[in-house]
Amino acid sequence: MPIRPMKDSSETHLVIKTQPLKQHNPKTVQNGKIPPPVTTPANGQTQASSPSPPAKNRSRRRNRGGRKSDQGDVCMRPSSRPRKPPPPPSQTTSLAPVVAASAGDIVAVNHQMQMGVRKNSNFAPRPGFGTLGTRCIVKANHFLADLPTKDLNQYDVTISPEVSSKSVNRAIIAELVRLYKESDLGTRLPAYDGRKSLYTAGELPFTWKEFTVKIVDEDDGIINGPKRERSYKVAIKFVARANMHHLGEFLAGKRADCPQEALQILDIVLRELSVKRFCPVGRSFFSPDIRTPQRLGEGLESWCGFYQSIRPTQMGLSLNIDMASAAFIEPLPVIEFVAQLLGKDVLSKPLSDSDRVKIKKGLRGVKVEVTHRANVRRKYRVAGLTTQPTRELMFPVDENCTMKSVIEYFQEMYGFTIQHTHLPCLQVGNQKKASYLPMEACKIVEGQRYTKRLNEKQITALLKVTCQRPRDRENDILKTVQHNAYDQDPYAKEFGMNISEKLASVEARILPAPWLKYHENGKEKDCLPQVGQWNMMNKKMINGMTVSRWACVNFSRSVQENVARGFCNELGQMCEVSGMEFNPEPVIPIYTARPDQVEKALKHVYHTAMNRTKGKELELLLAILPDNNGSLYGDLKRICETELGLISQCCLTKHVFKISKQYLANVSLKINVKMGGRNTVLLDAISCRIPLVSDIPTIIFGADVTHPENGEESSPSIAAVVASQDWPEVTKYAGLVCAQAHRQELIQDLYKTWQDPVRGTVSGGMIRDLLISFRKATGQKPLRIIFYRDGVSEGQFYQVLLYELDAIRKACASLEPNYQPPVTFIVVQKRHHTRLFANNHRDKSSTDRSGNILPGTVVDTKICHPTEFDFYLCSHAGIQGTSRPAHYHVLWDENKFTADGIQSLTNNLCYTYARCTRSVSIVPPAYYAHLAAFRARFYMEPEIMQDNGSPGKKSTKTTTVGDCGVKPLPALKENVKRVMFYC
Repeated sequence: MPIRPMKDSSETHLVIKTQPLKQHNPKTVQNGKIPPPVTTPANGQTQASSPSPPAKNRSRRRNRGGRKSDQGDVCMRPSSRPRKPPPPPSQTTSLAPVVAASAGDIVAVNHQMQMGVRKNSNFAPRPGFGTLGTRCIVKANHFLADLPTKDLNQYDVTISPEVSSKSVNRAIIAELVRLYKESDLGTRLPAYDGRKSLYTAGELPFTWKEFTVKIVDEDDGIINGPKRERSYKVAIKFVARANMHHLGEFLAGKRADCPQEALQILDIVLRELSVKRFCPVGRSFFSPDIRTPQRLGEGLESWCGFYQSIRPTQMGLSLNIDMASAAFIEPLPVIEFVAQLLGKDVLSKPLSDSDRVKIKKGLRGVKVEVTHRANVRRKYRVAGLTTQPTRELMFPVDENCTMKSVIEYFQEMYGFTIQHTHLPCLQVGNQKKASYLPMEACKIVEGQRYTKRLNEKQITALLKVTCQRPRDRENDILKTVQHNAYDQDPYAKEFGMNISEKLASVEARILPAPWLKYHENGKEKDCLPQVGQWNMMNKKMINGMTVSRWACVNFSRSVQENVARGFCNELGQMCEVSGMEFNPEPVIPIYTARPDQVEKALKHVYHTAMNRTKGKELELLLAILPDNNGSLYGDLKRICETELGLISQCCLTKHVFKISKQYLANVSLKINVKMGGRNTVLLDAISCRIPLVSDIPTIIFGADVTHPENGEESSPSIAAVVASQDWPEVTKYAGLVCAQAHRQELIQDLYKTWQDPVRGTVSGGMIRDLLISFRKATGQKPLRIIFYRDGVSEGQFYQVLLYELDAIRKACASLEPNYQPPVTFIVVQKRHHTRLFANNHRDKSSTDRSGNILPGTVVDTKICHPTEFDFYLCSHAGIQGTSRPAHYHVLWDENKFTADGIQSLTNNLCYTYARCTRSVSIVPPAYYAHLAAFRARFYMEPEIMQDNGSPGKKSTKTTTVGDCGVKPLPALKENVKRVMFYC
């Protein structure tokens, strides 16, 4: 194979592996306490301080800690304007204006909180079980697993020479077990994690031993001849013993600290056989044999598989099994793959520069095998693509730089005649040297997951595969469990684990839907949703806003001015019918512009309208966009919200031509809340009947962090926080956004301080700003905080709680001395694999129209945590596929919610989502935070990216500032911040 030198790459890849987090022993949780502070040792790692040494064999906890509090610069003054109902006397201790807190005050407060937390570092305990609602039975995709009676032993594995591939490591250990199981291993069948750890049920006959193992090099590719063997030394050393008694007590609810190591071992044991049978991806396993792969387009196909995880629950150990699908690269000849990728015949037509870029991106990192050698199928990983076609490629064959063409080399060396010499070659090999392979001599190796972004068509095709009705999904899960035959699994037998083949039957309750209040002028003044939905017929928005000054810009060539005008009239009339006041005449005539002139067009409309209205700003901009508008939508939102301070509503061309009353009604709901109105409120809210919300001024936060897609290594993560700005209604939410370090989950800007040359230490941050905003909007300071946090995995619970609760505390303390309203901190999870099914699919009274469980179904027993305060809530009606219940985990609760209290509040809030007349699947503040974070990604500065001289492609990135910071997002205009611009 021809080889040429390749330049050394300066690219560095850093992988940070998170460690499992441990909890302290259970103690009573008291009000006014936060999780333990952190100290920063000399090595730079942060860790929770603890008065006692860590237990034996307990993994190290890694946490992000709070900074010391700084001096506050703004006082939060209590309101002189009373609200109903009045807060209890014990909560209104300060009625006079107060001065800014001193640094000493805040440090004292924080010290007091920290001292309390050292004693109470576990999460909120379950206060009891809910009783509200209609009782029913549902089935869950959890399968009871017996707890092993033997203690499990952990051994450290060292393989030399070191191997980076898990599959090679597994092959080495499999060969070791085959050779030595009956002798040196004392008949033990160990489970192996593919890296450094080996586990056995019972001890091995030694504490340390070294073995020599030879395995065949599978990538050698020789089919019929002798293959190369590699020799490895494997050292096995006893490390620790996992205590099953501790796990048993935890599952029984007698201990609150979960032995994560024991669970991890059992998870590895039950994965061992599946790892050998299927293609593992994370916690899931895929195979083309489970179901026939479906083509997704552009050289990709979908593989079906299953997810598997061992979980601690109230019923004991539970094996959570769910169906899964993923995109894989189709194992095609490379030329056929390229033809699919480009969507054209590549054998007769020349490749353009953009074609080459697309091929290079599509094949980089993909494993291929050669097909031009009869009995050799050696495998290589693609590093790149040659800039020249094969017919022009030459390379030196000796030290004298004697040149030979690739065509000649393959003919002489292998007797292989290259047919398609106009195509480039693949560059394969390591960073030191690259080898040339003709495309027609290569085939893509089977079983490679596609990790880059899918396009719209591929996403649609994948969703068709994954979208299963509940009954079908349940049947597939049961078939998977039977096919896996855990009762025949030699590893499960070895470790004494028996898995039930029946879905868990769980007691559930269906919470009642809340009454919704609409305006008194409508025919229907209130409404009781039916099966999670209702409509706006005969109803008017409870607070309909007025749109006096508006304009429309049309970016769609296919929409004529009279059509655009007719659409705007229809939309205005729908807003009027829904309870708004909408001026039928725009400030200026509809302005038509080209999509590539978006900034010029928006500024023209803005300034022309300002001149017409003698300096009064536009209240609303309607924009008609082409159906496929590329970056136009994002550019428009960025310019409107961060440069001009315009509230905008975009409508696609297809909706302008095919005007639907339902579509117009939904758009009018969005316009009203963007203008600062309310569509509906909970009847219990305005009647002041919501427990632990209506009694004293309460602010409800939602927070989320969205991360860049796979393959984007430099883009920042975006954090968003929203907070309710009305009380007792809790319906309007103001939002703030910020950029932070790539894939950083902890929200960095919740509270911050900086040095001002005149004012000294200045406090700020999103929590502080939203608390002040609440005070300005309601005239009262919040006396209770409810914080819904989205997007946190279980392994990050402790870190997020520690860091973000500390930031909330500091933000409060910076506003007023001793201002520490009680906080309830709840994590919202949608990316889990628990599914709930109706007990009887034929009983139509227990399902919605899609065959899913009814909205309001809540579960807090059996499949939930043994001691902590969590519950599953399916708050929405299914549309298609199987509904995914949201999992709520109350990590901290100083407000002393009952199970019924937090479950009912959460379910009722799901009916207040502003953009539609349906209950939604997660609590609206968390949903709004997600929308705001997604919107903010459009605010990042666009820059022109070029690859190998190809035409520039617009992408969004932020430039890194310093070693750890990112360039801040452009600030939202003040009038935009105050309303629900992200809706």
